[in-house]
Amino acid sequence: MLNIKEFNTGPASFIIAYHLFLLVALPIYFYMTSPVWGIWVAAVILLYATGMSITGGYHRYYAHRSFKAHWLVESFLLFFGSMAGQGSVLRWSYDHRIHHAFVDTDKDPYSINKGFWYAHWLWILEKPQPIDPKVVPDLMKNKWVMWQHNNYFSTLIGSNILMLLFVSWLCGDFWGAFFVATWLRLFALHHFTWFINSLAHTWGDKPFCQEQSAVNNYFLALLTFGEGYHNYHHVFANDYRNGIRWYHFDPTKWMIWFFNKVGLAYQLKTVDPVIINKRMVLERKNLLLDKIKLAWQEKKEEWTVQIDDLSERVLEQIHHFNQLKEQYHAMKPSMEPAILKEMRLELRQAKKRLREEWRAWTILSKNILQMAES
Repeated sequence: MLNIKEFNTGPASFIIAYHLFLLVALPIYFYMTSPVWGIWVAAVILLYATGMSITGGYHRYYAHRSFKAHWLVESFLLFFGSMAGQGSVLRWSYDHRIHHAFVDTDKDPYSINKGFWYAHWLWILEKPQPIDPKVVPDLMKNKWVMWQHNNYFSTLIGSNILMLLFVSWLCGDFWGAFFVATWLRLFALHHFTWFINSLAHTWGDKPFCQEQSAVNNYFLALLTFGEGYHNYHHVFANDYRNGIRWYHFDPTKWMIWFFNKVGLAYQLKTVDPVIINKRMVLERKNLLLDKIKLAWQEKKEEWTVQIDDLSERVLEQIHHFNQLKEQYHAMKPSMEPAILKEMRLELRQAKKRLREEWRAWTILSKNILQMAES
C-alpha cells in the first residue's frame, strides 16, 4: 500500500489526471468527428521520435553510455525525450542504473517482484529516492542534462505545445493534433515504455540469464522500439543493440547505426559474437541440467553425459572458428594467394562443422525441454 507521505505528487497527479481525461474526452471526440489522415501520420512519427529518444537517448546513450554522439544528435534526443513525459534524463538514468544494479530486489525502483502493475506504472506513484551523485557523476557534469533537469517542466510543456501548434498548422486540424498527436500519442508511448518494466520481466524466454526476471520477447520489441530483447540487455547492458541479429526488430539500433554512418555517432559498443554464443550455450546447458534433475532420475546420467559432451563440442568449435578467423584477418594483407585460398577453405569447413554441432545442440535442447514439459 502507498503511504500518503510517499505520494509522488506532481508526476502521479499528471498521469492519473490525463488518463481520466482521455477516458472521458476521447469517446466524445471520436463520436463528434474524425481526424484527418495526416494527424494519424503525424502521431505515429511523433510516437517514434519521442519513443526512440527514450530508448536511444535516455536509455542507451545516457543511462548506459553505449555510444557517443554529436551535439546535434544530443539536442534531438533531449528535445523529443523531454516531450515524452518521462522525467528528466538525470532522474530517468539514475532510476535505471539502480534498476540494473539491484534488479529483482527491494532496492529495484520498479521490481517485478512487487507485482505486474507495480512494475508497469504504480511505482511512479511513490516518491522517488533522492539522486545519489555517485551513481550519475558523468551526467551531472553534462551542462545540457543538468539544464534539462532543472527546467524539466518547462521543457515538457514547451516541446509539446510547439509540436501541437506545428502539427495543427501542418494538417489544419487543431483538435486532431490536440487529442491524437498529443494526448493519445503520449498515452501509447507511456504504456509501450512501461511494458519494458512489466511484460519484459514476465513473458518471454531467457537465453542469456536464467537467474533474472528479464526476458526476450520478439512481439514486445514491436511495441517498444526494439527494447523487447530484454534478457540480452540485462546481461550485456552496454551494447548499443538490444536485437543482435540482423532480422531482430530494433529501430533504435538502426537509428544509432545510421547516425554512426553519417558521422553523428561514434564509439558504438558491441559484444563479441563469440562471447554471446558461449553465454547462450552455457545458460542452455545449465537449464537442461536443471530440467533433467526434476524430470528423469533414471536417465539423469545418460542425459548429463550427452549435454556435457555436446555443449563442450559446440564451445570448442566456436573457439576454433574464432581463432581461424582472427588468424586469417591478421595474415591476409601479406598472405600468398595459394595459402589464402587454403585458409578460406579451412574457414568454410570450420563454419560448416560449427553449424552442424549447433544444429545438434539445438535439437537436443528442444527434445529435452519438450519431454520435460510433457
